Amino acid sequence: MSLRAGDPAEIGGYPLEARLGSGGMGTVFLARTSSGRPVAIKLIHLQFAADDEFRIRFRREVTAARRVSGAFTAAVVDAAPEAEQPWMATTYIQGHTLARRIATKGPLSGAELRRLAIGLAEALRDIHRVGVVHRDLKPSNVVLSPEGPRVIDFGISRAVDQQTLTNTGRVIGTPPFMSPEQLQAPRGVGPQSDVFSLGTLLAYAATGYGPFDADSPYIAAYQVVHEEPSLDDVPAALRTVVESCLTKEPNGRPSADELLVLLRDLPADLGQTDASGVDTGRTRDMITQHHVATPATPTPATPTPATPTTTPADPDTGSADTPVGPRLRRRWRPMLAAAVAVTVAAIGGGVAALTAGGFGGNSGGDKGNSLAASGAALPDGFKPWHETVPGGRPDIPDELRCVAHGDALFCGGGSVVATRIRAKDGSRVWTAKSPGVPVDGMHLVGATDDTVLGYRFAAQDAPKDPHSEVVALDANNGRELWSVPSGAQSTAVTNRTQDAIVIGSDVVTVDASNSRFEARNAHSGQVTWTSPFPAGTQCAPVPMGAQLVAMCATNAEVNAFAVRHPTLYPVDRASGTLGRPIAVNGSTVPIGVAYGRLVLLQIHMEGTDPAGYNGVAQVDPASRKVTYSRLAKTYTGTPGMADNTVYVSGQTGLVTALDPATGRQKWSRQTGVEGASGPVAGADTLYFSSATGRVVALSPHDGKPLWTTDPQADGLTGGSGASPRVTLAGRAVIVAAAKNTLFAFDAQKPPKSG
Repeated sequence: MSLRAGDPAEIGGYPLEARLGSGGMGTVFLARTSSGRPVAIKLIHLQFAADDEFRIRFRREVTAARRVSGAFTAAVVDAAPEAEQPWMATTYIQGHTLARRIATKGPLSGAELRRLAIGLAEALRDIHRVGVVHRDLKPSNVVLSPEGPRVIDFGISRAVDQQTLTNTGRVIGTPPFMSPEQLQAPRGVGPQSDVFSLGTLLAYAATGYGPFDADSPYIAAYQVVHEEPSLDDVPAALRTVVESCLTKEPNGRPSADELLVLLRDLPADLGQTDASGVDTGRTRDMITQHHVATPATPTPATPTPATPTTTPADPDTGSADTPVGPRLRRRWRPMLAAAVAVTVAAIGGGVAALTAGGFGGNSGGDKGNSLAASGAALPDGFKPWHETVPGGRPDIPDELRCVAHGDALFCGGGSVVATRIRAKDGSRVWTAKSPGVPVDGMHLVGATDDTVLGYRFAAQDAPKDPHSEVVALDANNGRELWSVPSGAQSTAVTNRTQDAIVIGSDVVTVDASNSRFEARNAHSGQVTWTSPFPAGTQCAPVPMGAQLVAMCATNAEVNAFAVRHPTLYPVDRASGTLGRPIAVNGSTVPIGVAYGRLVLLQIHMEGTDPAGYNGVAQVDPASRKVTYSRLAKTYTGTPGMADNTVYVSGQTGLVTALDPATGRQKWSRQTGVEGASGPVAGADTLYFSSATGRVVALSPHDGKPLWTTDPQADGLTGGSGASPRVTLAGRAVIVAAAKNTLFAFDAQKPPKSG
């Protein structure tokens, strides 16, 4: 709906576009970031701003939202809990709430109902793993997005290890969806309370009414505490699981991880419910027998964790749902233990070789960003480590990017020009710092066997210094060898922040006037050739394996930030001579090499704003032939490439594999890692990682998740377009995260989540 008279024009610098709705605590607006990304801003009502207790609660909501992230929640983009009128901005989730869906189209059934159940259970798992209890799961706090259900509004959530602010006699929540303990003793509520609420939610989704529906919230609350739920219309297979959630005693309910096993074991269509409540597929007794009959001893799971996140508070109000009965209790637990044991055993495989094919701006020469090979060993003396690299500007919470050379790890980014780190233990050998404010996304240039190259930005009190320059450092001791001013138009031309590249033993830069390429020996700095740009154009270097390509656009298009007709030129590496031009249609971003051809993703534009990728172009510099393939739909997120396959990692954790030759989708897999960049390829493994340092390992064949780690840093997960954050050094997985955080672990022994 449109803005109303009296609504602000902007909040926190975000221009407002529409009013999404208003609830008891605040109003939610649709806004845009400076890059055009939509966000939902929750603005707290003025009457609450002076309430000290409410401010504390809202501050905790923001903290909880930042801690929670996964495929089925949404990321915090910005917040101002101390503002005169507090607000919080989160990733905007497109879709209706579950409440509205049921009201307009009726109950869910079959595969749609099963997907909802699994998605909500995964959301709870992610929420609980970072020590947060939601405490207000209800239909209006579930958004049905195209990529799956999303849990929103952590308004009354709390950290498990903190005291709730709820005073004696003051109950906060929605009675038909609250647990018995939340109604009776709200200060002692734990994760099991959310499981109870999920049970009521699933019953509501399957039937259109809650298991404790009543004419008043007081009667509903009484039924929740004292009576059995009404579940006759819930499909029998699902009913069994719902009953286990609605056990009155918290300890009798499954955990979110255990619940996931139960739900994934259900038939795909959930069967039908006949008059006697018997499912035409698998019956409740059959499921119970199955769980009881499988002998096993409990084995800890290695599942999928969470990261800072939240979603727009939806103003829809849901109809009443209610409690459930204690019939399954602990009978299913032996089967869960067996299933978990099988999962752990399946994860035990090794990881190894990276085959280069994509480029993210941090690869060292022609080697890619990994030295891992099949059967590779760990660096001598390796043990898992976790380090933070301080830069020249402590107020810049940037990320690093790394490249491995033998037992050395070279990293740079933000206010760190470069640093050398021992891959075995994370100890620093040397660090070169940058005094100025960096350009977002500009990290390490690269490294050769004896030289490391990074970016340095001038301090604000040194106006005569070049704004940005490429700096060469001796790999052994960090001594500066030479520096040269660098141009800064690559992003406008290629849609990637990559102004200089290392190729072989040379580094190719753009001069400060953005008029020519300059190639130098990386160690000595001696110029080997210069090559002027074609008249009236600006260009950026693009690596293509051992070859070099120039990507150029007219000055008019670059200045307007609207490059629609880029031209590619093969570059002779010995002389810098540009070959014959190759015209490319549309706005594109180069992402890698497949079968000897340069691969570019075509950007779908909505007016002047990029809105995802809708095509693939392959360029053969030798024949000057360009082949175009349309994608089945527009994909949004961070693109990458490995082993002749294009990958797009969505902001909500959806990873899609695409054939660059045909544009056809190979597979698509929902993960719990939002805003991930990647891939980095090991032996039969793909790695994706977010700014929080959360890593997911996927099978390249079908995208099956192999394991996921917990967050390691407090970072925002809503970004897109970042270069890969994972580097492999033999069998060691080294991950870069927000605030210059680095950590490493054995690929065969990933950190257990939870």
